[in-house]
Amino acid sequence: MGRHLFAPVVLLAATCLALTLPLTVKTTLPVGPFYWDLYIYFDAANRILDGQVPGVDFFTPVGALGYYLFSLFVRIFPEGQPLLVVQWSLLLVTAPLFALVLADVDRRSRFVALSLLFPFLVFSILPFNVEEYYSYPGVDGFGIYNRQVGLLLYVLTAGLVFAKSRRTLLVLVAGCMLALLFTKITGVIAGAMLCCLAVAAGRLAVRTAIAAACAFILILAGLELRLGIVSAYAADILLLLEKNEESLLPRFLQAASLHFGVFAPLGALTVVLLALNGEALIGHARPFARRPALSLVPAVFDHDALWLGVSVMAALFVETQNTGGLAFIFVWPVLLQLLTRCGRWSGRSLGIVLTLVAASALPTLVGVVHRAARAFVGQLNYSVVKVDGLGSLAAVSQREAILAHAASMLDVYRKFPDTWQYLADRNELPNFTLYTAPDFQITWLMAAEEAVEAIKAYERDNGVRFGTIMSLNFVNPFPWLLDRHAPRRIAIGADPYRAVPDPGEAVLRSVGSTDLVLYPKCPITNANMALRTLYAPGLTGHRLISLSPCWDAYVKVPSAPE
Repeated sequence: MGRHLFAPVVLLAATCLALTLPLTVKTTLPVGPFYWDLYIYFDAANRILDGQVPGVDFFTPVGALGYYLFSLFVRIFPEGQPLLVVQWSLLLVTAPLFALVLADVDRRSRFVALSLLFPFLVFSILPFNVEEYYSYPGVDGFGIYNRQVGLLLYVLTAGLVFAKSRRTLLVLVAGCMLALLFTKITGVIAGAMLCCLAVAAGRLAVRTAIAAACAFILILAGLELRLGIVSAYAADILLLLEKNEESLLPRFLQAASLHFGVFAPLGALTVVLLALNGEALIGHARPFARRPALSLVPAVFDHDALWLGVSVMAALFVETQNTGGLAFIFVWPVLLQLLTRCGRWSGRSLGIVLTLVAASALPTLVGVVHRAARAFVGQLNYSVVKVDGLGSLAAVSQREAILAHAASMLDVYRKFPDTWQYLADRNELPNFTLYTAPDFQITWLMAAEEAVEAIKAYERDNGVRFGTIMSLNFVNPFPWLLDRHAPRRIAIGADPYRAVPDPGEAVLRSVGSTDLVLYPKCPITNANMALRTLYAPGLTGHRLISLSPCWDAYVKVPSAPE
């Protein structure tokens, strides 16, 4: 009975069930850098619940899976802290797939199964990235897509390394690759690298791989016929590639330097494994070189150094497109496999391998747990951000001094707009690291509260109701907050320099039919100005008004009766 009670699958299910409890009550988290990235999910959820399809009806910076999961969970748990909702919603996908892997592995080794489970739960539960962008403790509302990619690749790698059942591998590969595709394109490319190695190493049978690929293609075909989402997503990816054409080499170097503390020991461990196992690798390669045969391929490719090297390169490739995430966490199953085989070495060789494994695996786990502990302990002395009309959007807290500073800065933004206009005209921000500062995130919430109240007051005073609302800003949660519609065709997560394609006629028509277009001024920024310029041809039928000190608005002029 006790053995079944502490089975990894049971522990996983119990954890998932327990996580639903905090989502049923109002909770706050300490606001951290780039927290407003989270508000993109509210924009997407409002559109999806309104019948819009990501990619088809609005442009998205990444795949649609996370948005659909959030849309489902935010309806089930409307009181839940939104960052926890989006973080834990992925378990709806990862938990069943990982349960298959755990059940398979547990038949042979409970220790290995638990060793896979523990890091997975830590990284799945805690909403923190490896990277730290601000000195004060707070949660990470950014890099959410990247954390999801890391967790999906963790599940996939664990299965490819340890699972034996062909049915498990079939479901795992098809499920993970679909989820990765609709999360972020770099994730599915990294997953394909791992799957190709698994086939070459004999871990994934060719028949199983073909069956998984067929299932993958059939599901994509069904989604395309039903929603048209696949071709639309592909078109969005091509547009993003056009907006981001810089070379990959600098990004590889940047990713390697940013994560040097983990990348260096992983690279060193790969070299050490090549040195220790080089003779065996050459010994298996010689027969294949003399007489190539498919039966000899697994002996050549199923080596620790190759598994580690490919996993590290896949992880590094994923990080070339990231500003925050769970870098290199999916290398752990490969390291764990190495630990299960360390009886092959002894003495100094064993000591070197164990040291490098620890240096590769521990910093990420310890770093994330440390950041979480700091944030949750620090929150004991934080105050809740008090804004009305924003619901769970404002379920955050921060130091009282930072809250006071945010309120002061909001007042400064209101009283001295010429200062911020001067900076924006020169493509400068009020602060070079403006968006990383929690006080900016709080100021934005205070300004958003002002917008909601101003819209309601204008509607009340003028006897109108704005059915569609757009914002010339990075995020647009106002249709969600006011129970209105968002205009179709408009990009969410509107970074004009990286993620907003040049608008075509259909987009400009949509802008032209929008009832209210908000323009934020607290502070005035070059990014908001760029968005206004981008969509200006669609605003010719609107009248500019001063909605409040922090917001101008373009109000659609009613068409003259014929």
